[in-house]
Amino acid sequence: MATTSMTTTSRALALVLLSSCCLLVAVDAAYAKKPNLSKNDFLSCLAAGIPARQLYAKGSPSYGSVLTSTIRNLRYLSSKTCNPLYIVTPTDVKHIQVAVSCGRRHNVRIRVRSGGHDYEGLSYRSEIPEPFAIVDLVNMRNVTVDGKARTAWVESGAQIGELYYGISKASPTLAFPAGVCPTIGVGGHFSGGGFGMLLRKFGLASDNVLDVKVVDANGKVQDRKSMGEDYLWAVRGGGGSSFGIVVSWKLRLLPVPATVTVIQMPKMVNEGAVDLLTKWQSLAPTFPEDLMIRVMAQAQKAVFEGLYLGTCDALLPLVTSRFPELGVNRSHCNEMSWVQSIAFIHLGKNATVKDILNRTSSIRAFGKYKSDYVTQPLSKATWDTIYKDWFSKPGSGIMIMDPYGATISKPGEADTPFPHRKGMLYNIQYITFWFGEGAPAEAPIKWIRDFYAFMEPYVTKNPRQAYVNYRDLDLGVNAVEAGANVSCYQVGKVWGEKYFKGNFERLARTKAKVDPTDFFRNEQSIPPLLA
Repeated sequence: MATTSMTTTSRALALVLLSSCCLLVAVDAAYAKKPNLSKNDFLSCLAAGIPARQLYAKGSPSYGSVLTSTIRNLRYLSSKTCNPLYIVTPTDVKHIQVAVSCGRRHNVRIRVRSGGHDYEGLSYRSEIPEPFAIVDLVNMRNVTVDGKARTAWVESGAQIGELYYGISKASPTLAFPAGVCPTIGVGGHFSGGGFGMLLRKFGLASDNVLDVKVVDANGKVQDRKSMGEDYLWAVRGGGGSSFGIVVSWKLRLLPVPATVTVIQMPKMVNEGAVDLLTKWQSLAPTFPEDLMIRVMAQAQKAVFEGLYLGTCDALLPLVTSRFPELGVNRSHCNEMSWVQSIAFIHLGKNATVKDILNRTSSIRAFGKYKSDYVTQPLSKATWDTIYKDWFSKPGSGIMIMDPYGATISKPGEADTPFPHRKGMLYNIQYITFWFGEGAPAEAPIKWIRDFYAFMEPYVTKNPRQAYVNYRDLDLGVNAVEAGANVSCYQVGKVWGEKYFKGNFERLARTKAKVDPTDFFRNEQSIPPLLA
């Protein structure tokens, strides 16, 4: 299938569309509750079914503050960023249906934002020169817990800290296996799999989704009964925003003990960090499922951070017999409830449980992220090189490594869209931060791309796998087929099989069934594989 070539005419069209995307000035409810626009206009269409106070047009007084409220990566808080024409902040599923229907009618694509943590900002910005709007789910954050049934319904605009807090209020001995950062939005996180310190005990967040309510590309509300198993399979780990707008999720809650134990063991290179890390690679995936020890490596240090579902008395014999070199003793144990561990691990020892309700990110920086999977341990010599050569370079960042094994590795590769299961030792997240536009970005971006190239011999191959929630446009972007106005499947395979392996084809066939015109489209949305 051929892709669109950029002729002189199409360049001109792209510039017109880009101008309309980035420069249009309109009004919002702050000073015009009834916009004086044609009945055929997209905004008028929205206003017919959504209260004006929930609509924000570019150039209106409140637009900027609403747009930037959950931009987590300052790379995209720039006048050069192509932002939406309109922001819709629904409070009801009917408002989402209106937004989708109006978008289809007026050829305005819809992107959806829950927490704003998409690493490439694709939930609120576009690299594609076409007009778009975003549905920002900030006002749809309800959490309803049934402690007796061990289930919960959570709306996609909730942050996982709000979910964790709601669960803890219902029962201190119930939990849910999602991410470490409390400000992550539920919608995007669950859509791509979602994992944290409970991954070895309970697997992914998406593995524990029982039902969903989703507005499809036709503006209809679907659930498990109506959508069919392929559709449900796709939204539980197939990446956010490709198949519709998931409004809410029904979750299986899982039992945890009243007391858990957190350890944090920083080790310098001159204290044996390289030897410890070399051993950790093969050891951590074999621990009992109640123990998770991840590693954060940077500069001349490695921090071994663990969560054990039990008391210090039970943890010490286990870790001292299996990993005596780490040197864990009673003074390193921090006993607490599971929900307290969320605050402790991400926010520090002085954080309270209520702090996980804070919707403001603790990191305000520019960033670039990449990911890898490892099936064979790196040699001590390789780790020596990483610390000596790579962590000493200008712009160097951090490696966060999460061990797999136990529950996350039990499902088959095709059981869910998330294929990184059996045989995975650990996942790597590469992160580099900087402060300021222009020159300050050069060294960090060069470092992370060069380091990623250096790591190629030591990670998975054919394809080199990546985690979709660690979005990385360096892996490839969609191209629109000439004359078809849908994303090209063959182009999408370049990045898609890195995230999903062989599951990418099933995702694309499902996309063709539920959104054949590719309405929900972005730079790395699933393309429809049409017959």
